[in-house]
Amino acid sequence: MKRTLLFMLLISVGLASAQDIKVKSLKVFTNTDKNSIPVLNATRDYLYIDFDVQAEFLPNFHIIFKFCDKNWNPTENIFLLNQGQNTSYSLDFFTLPATVQEAKYHYTNRFPDKNGDVSFPFSGKWKFFIVDSQDPTIIFGEGKFFVVNIDQPIKVNIKKETLDDKIYYPPQLGYVNWIITEADLIQDFFPFNVDEVEIIQNHLLDNSVVVSRNSNDNYRAFEWDGNSELKFTAKDVRPGNEYRQVDLRDIDIYGSKNVRAQFDGIDYSRFFIQGRKDLNGSFELLSPKDPNATYLNVKFQVKPPDEVYGDIYLVGAFNNWELLADYKMVNNGNTFETTIELKRGIYDYQYVVVNGDLNDPADQDWFALEGNNWTTTNEYNVFLWYKDQQYGGYDRIIGYSKIQTR
Repeated sequence: MKRTLLFMLLISVGLASAQDIKVKSLKVFTNTDKNSIPVLNATRDYLYIDFDVQAEFLPNFHIIFKFCDKNWNPTENIFLLNQGQNTSYSLDFFTLPATVQEAKYHYTNRFPDKNGDVSFPFSGKWKFFIVDSQDPTIIFGEGKFFVVNIDQPIKVNIKKETLDDKIYYPPQLGYVNWIITEADLIQDFFPFNVDEVEIIQNHLLDNSVVVSRNSNDNYRAFEWDGNSELKFTAKDVRPGNEYRQVDLRDIDIYGSKNVRAQFDGIDYSRFFIQGRKDLNGSFELLSPKDPNATYLNVKFQVKPPDEVYGDIYLVGAFNNWELLADYKMVNNGNTFETTIELKRGIYDYQYVVVNGDLNDPADQDWFALEGNNWTTTNEYNVFLWYKDQQYGGYDRIIGYSKIQTR
């Protein structure tokens, strides 16, 4: 009986310890660009993983890397598991300055690492998981990145057009960018195995624009000349507005623990107001060794126009631009508000109106409070997907291009 009680007690202590540990301010980037989505050229680039940890004692983590299909599902294909080079075992942390509240340790490292523990041999989507070293089912954080071998050249062009399927009011809602991707396949690839083009605007990983080989409507179109030339056209990519920003770096302006995102007041609709140049959806933090690089409770408030109906959600670089229930704002009559914890830095963000199902794109309005303007600077990452028959078959990126509108 005593042994059983002791065993149960040890389990409880272990669970409590895991629950008390939090990974915070996770950022993933490459050595060539800190503010774009992480797209790693396998022949020359490094992936950087950077985060804080809130824990009483030095954490013992592993990082496991998994190759995924084009829908971000980790593969179970034994030939794609990259066994022997898919886990980083020795994570080195340093202690944050004593003035930093809500976090104690910091980690940063590049991959492939110097120890040779990690490699990325396949072109496509990858995920990593920060896990407990004793129990990898306990996940403290995760992230996404791309690995590309640019085997197939592609040409990407952008045209400013207007949607003509109906009358839009205000007219700006009909402003779109046509993104046209063309490829003249080299002999290594078969046209029937070219699957689709995926377009990611800024950091909207969960809202990518996909033009498949079966697309043939007013918005998405695929063309093939019967030989080697392929063309994918997306005609409904709204440019949006420059993102809002909250800049918490100035300790004279944001000197207390509890602050407001906009020091001089609340946010309002920017539908007819073009924002200032942003970070294209990214964030930048104070150095982890800066004694002022602590965490603040930041209140966001917005007053929508009377004609805007529905719930309002806060999205931004701090939640990977995902529409999440935890970021639903509270309606206080004249304003909507929510408070979140952020480390000192500068973050892009915006507000999304949802009238109906949070998970249904048809019920999401990303433009009602933000506007839509051709002069907005956006970054588009364009991927050409191929159904490779090797290793039992897998989703492979064979072409890649990054372009920016101005």
